Amino acid sequence: MAGPTTAERGERQHLDSGPPRPPFLRRLPKPRTLIVVMVCLALLAASGVWVLYGSQWTRVERVSASGTRVLTAEQVVEAADVRIGSPLISVDTDAIEATLLRKLPRIDSVDVVRSWPHGIGLKVTERRPVLIVEKGGKFVEVDAKGVRYATVSRAPQDVPVLELTVSHSAGLRRFGADRLVREAVLVASSLPAAVARATRVVKVRSYDSVTLELSGDRTVDWGSGEKGRAKAHTLIALMKAAPEAGHFDVSVPTAPASSGS
Repeated sequence: MAGPTTAERGERQHLDSGPPRPPFLRRLPKPRTLIVVMVCLALLAASGVWVLYGSQWTRVERVSASGTRVLTAEQVVEAADVRIGSPLISVDTDAIEATLLRKLPRIDSVDVVRSWPHGIGLKVTERRPVLIVEKGGKFVEVDAKGVRYATVSRAPQDVPVLELTVSHSAGLRRFGADRLVREAVLVASSLPAAVARATRVVKVRSYDSVTLELSGDRTVDWGSGEKGRAKAHTLIALMKAAPEAGHFDVSVPTAPASSGS
């Protein structure tokens, strides 16, 4: 009797082996392999946590400061009060920033960065005075934001004195001293560099009456702090056109005037 044909043997083998397994099931690792992989990952994670928090390899050993002008790096580091020996990963950079801004008002901004594996860097930007207010023989520095941030015994060079001559006028009652100071700051910040160096006094009589007193007994009627760029360009052109003039009026920049000699 003849045996099964080739086709019959293939069909029987196909039936015996069952339906083909999906590709993703054929690629799954064995349970033992999965357990080994998971244990390795857990050990790796535990090692990482230990390195960051428990080992001596990533602890704070030094704190440095940069960007200072008037302050010293030592003052900034001392005020930051970063605990040496603490895990670098646990240092609260936001808290250090808040501490420095509170303790040292001269600082305008600070960037606290981790310098792995052992350092903390304090990148400081100090405020710069655009005006000073004389008070009791000393000088209060005012920055471009109108913040009065420091009192010094000597006036900084090339920074004009602010004089508020509004006393108890209606303008003072309406705008308040702080608003008028900000207006003066806006004017001082708009001055061209050459004019700023020559400015000795910024005098505020009212919100829209700011006058500059320059070296050489020259004066400038600036008006309000509005249109500062246009007034600055007009003043430069006016000074070039009338170099001997003693008084300049740019309160209306489209209709400037100069007089005196």
